[in-house]
Amino acid sequence: MKYSIWTICLLLGMASPAFSQTRVEKKIAMKSNGYGVTYSLPKTSLVVTAEITQVTCKAGPYYKYAEKYLGVKDAVMSDHVYYELSKVYLQNKGVPDEANTYIVEFKPKTTAPFVYLTDDGLLCTINADYSPTESVVAVAKRSAQAAEKEQVPALMTEELLMAGSVTRQAEVAARQIYKLRETRMDILSGEADNMPPDGEAMKIVLQQLTDQEQALTALFVGEKHRKTTFHETRIVPDDDLDREVLFRFSEKLGLLDPDDLGGTPIYLSLHAINRAPALDPKEAEKREKSMKGIIYNVPGKADARIEMGDSKLYR
Repeated sequence: MKYSIWTICLLLGMASPAFSQTRVEKKIAMKSNGYGVTYSLPKTSLVVTAEITQVTCKAGPYYKYAEKYLGVKDAVMSDHVYYELSKVYLQNKGVPDEANTYIVEFKPKTTAPFVYLTDDGLLCTINADYSPTESVVAVAKRSAQAAEKEQVPALMTEELLMAGSVTRQAEVAARQIYKLRETRMDILSGEADNMPPDGEAMKIVLQQLTDQEQALTALFVGEKHRKTTFHETRIVPDDDLDREVLFRFSEKLGLLDPDDLGGTPIYLSLHAINRAPALDPKEAEKREKSMKGIIYNVPGKADARIEMGDSKLYR
């Protein structure tokens, strides 16, 4: 099992909203709303998404003959399930700070005054169009879904079905595998008696031969079905975090709750490396009374790490 560590630079206090999964709406300042639009400042929230792959292994009926007929030594010997922690994603997604909600007012004669807000009131743009970008997690989910495919069943010939013993069936199945390989090689080398009429037809025929070879081979080496799921947890940090347990992971059980001791803990550590200077109470009160224009957060920087076990890899 490979464990990972991610080191990233976060903007604290100027966290970006979760645009890829949040509806963004255009708000126009007009007379009916007093030429004003209400918005909230964001506060940092960290969304950690674990990509978990469930691998279901199923032994083939001829697994005892995999090495004898196909030379395969690592065939699946029994049915079982295990889990892989494929990746961990860390995203900085702003959430509305209810204590810091403001109204931006436009002058009545301003040309086409408008802003783009998320559906929970976070400000995206002012007097400019905005197109949300797709997050890396959304891309990963789409790729994982596209990678899943159904297993093509093996075509059982009359000779295979009529074979009396398992040993005889395995021998016939192995012979069919080698025949499929020879047919594919003849087509690729142009020596087949009945060549496909064109390139597209050849592609289809070769794919069918490959599918059948894989289906018959699975009778010996077994099958491994992979299903990928994504699990996320959100943390809104008020201060530094030192090895906060996000969740736990077990190869036998998959992703577990933080308090389930059946798995290895996955830690999050967060340490500020650059904070905006804090104002004293009097200065803060004075500035609040004189605030004009757009109110925004001054970002800081932090170092975030996700760890599991002693092995530390990053990407």
